[in-house]
Amino acid sequence: MQSTQVDAGFHTSRGIKEINEDCAGLFIPKDEYLSNIKGAAFCVADGVSSAEAGKEASETAVERFLSEYFKTPDTWSVSRSGEQVLSAINLRLFRKSHAFSQENKGYLSTLSCLILKGNHGHIFHVGDSRIYRFRNGNLKQLTADHTTNLGQGKSFLSRAIGMDNNLHIDYSSNELQQGDIYLLSSDGVHDFLPTDILIDNLLSYQPASKIAEQLCIEAKKHGSDDNISCVVLKIKELAYQNEAEYSAELTKLPFPPPLKAGMKLDGYLVIEELFASSRSQLYLVEDELTKKRYAMKTPSANFDDDTHYIDRFIKEQWIGSRIDSPYVVKIYQHSRPRSALYYLMEWLDGTSLDNWLAEHQPLKPKRAIAIVKHIAAALNAFHSNDAIHQDLKPGNVMVLENDEIKLVDFGSVFVAGVAELYQPIEHQGALGTASYSDPNYLLGKNAAVQGDVYSLATICYELFTHHLPYGEKVEQCTSMADYDKLRYHSAIKHNPVIPIWFDKALQKGVSFDLTERYQTVDALMHDLTVPNPEFLKPDPEPKEASSLLFWKMVSGFWFITLALILYLFSQH
Repeated sequence: MQSTQVDAGFHTSRGIKEINEDCAGLFIPKDEYLSNIKGAAFCVADGVSSAEAGKEASETAVERFLSEYFKTPDTWSVSRSGEQVLSAINLRLFRKSHAFSQENKGYLSTLSCLILKGNHGHIFHVGDSRIYRFRNGNLKQLTADHTTNLGQGKSFLSRAIGMDNNLHIDYSSNELQQGDIYLLSSDGVHDFLPTDILIDNLLSYQPASKIAEQLCIEAKKHGSDDNISCVVLKIKELAYQNEAEYSAELTKLPFPPPLKAGMKLDGYLVIEELFASSRSQLYLVEDELTKKRYAMKTPSANFDDDTHYIDRFIKEQWIGSRIDSPYVVKIYQHSRPRSALYYLMEWLDGTSLDNWLAEHQPLKPKRAIAIVKHIAAALNAFHSNDAIHQDLKPGNVMVLENDEIKLVDFGSVFVAGVAELYQPIEHQGALGTASYSDPNYLLGKNAAVQGDVYSLATICYELFTHHLPYGEKVEQCTSMADYDKLRYHSAIKHNPVIPIWFDKALQKGVSFDLTERYQTVDALMHDLTVPNPEFLKPDPEPKEASSLLFWKMVSGFWFITLALILYLFSQH
């Protein structure tokens, strides 16, 4: 796959000042994987002179961002990675300012960063440095200056990194186009160079580093009395890979043949077949060298020419190997070359939650809520990695000894960091299960974390009632209009020992309306374990229903009276 190709360079100068409190930098990974999964980063910062520690602040901001951003989990989106890193940098500078408060030193700086990943540019910005984009003859400022005008040509910086313990940063993303030119500059450049001079220099055929240097020279010629810094980058070619190339890459490894006990594959002895379906097979295998046992998952031969299926199978291993939780099945990285497509996971001696439930109903509340807590912890492990499971159901939860659980099957998982990558194929349709998946997701709307909240609340409802919150008809719905016809069945009707506050929490958790549903798993779990005072208030609905019935009866009485009067008058 060809990644986005750029020509980039930067230049920074103290200008007419004695000290250069600006800082500029860039990092374009040479490692192909890191370049694809994280992209390339470009930064410019302008330390606040009046803060006395502006130089240290700008250097810390740029150097740490260019270092720490690339260390964030590769499952994270650019926005999450950037915001987490910048928040940490901001807190570090803010605390240093307070540590040196008696010396009147403040660690404040502007900071403008651009990340190129896939075919998109991601901007993080605070202060009055700027990011411009030149496209189709037009130079557009993509950032807003965080300054407050005092009049008479005076202004002050209203936002900067290190100014407050909570950082308010602007984030935006835009699609890249071949031929785009980006300019990141400190105010020592853009406050002194008119637009036509900026454009003339950006259109130069010189390398980006020379253009950056020339812009700084021009700024000084035009009377810049500040430090002068800028970064210039030209988009030479966009990330690209045609479907045929992508398919060839996916199918490098052949599907393994059907395996039977006693057969061997890459040094793994097949003990027995654990599971088989139209989509995959699961075998218990033993490493002939270490004698350690694993579960081996192999793709079904039914899909050996389906690039969408193969892509999902490969991603399932990728995301599973990055989730570290005692409540999520562990997937292992391969320690030896493979001759076929498969992956290894820990062998679980247990049964799926749906089969387990059939043998253990009714459940005691303490036992049921303990299982729900473990599933919630598993989901939080995904969410902390910027991933959504999207197919949580009893069949994807394994119950082990002592009611321990393991969440399995990652074929439907959405990973924010992967979704930002360029791909020549696009997966169509949702892979969830009608009884447990969020209707919004099934109908094509990304409900994010709230989708997993819906599934968890549905499973919790089933654990306590042995029923589904909307009954079996939910499986027949094909549109939101169909879902809107359904009504929530109070859990109390199926299990009278359930308290009203618990039932209300379940109802909120499975609400079709995302504005009414819990935003996070933790919020749902809090209301399932601690009575919410709002749910203990008298329900106003019966009163409203009685009032409506009263007025209907009054209206009916007057209608009958009027009809009778009209009849009597018609007789004369």
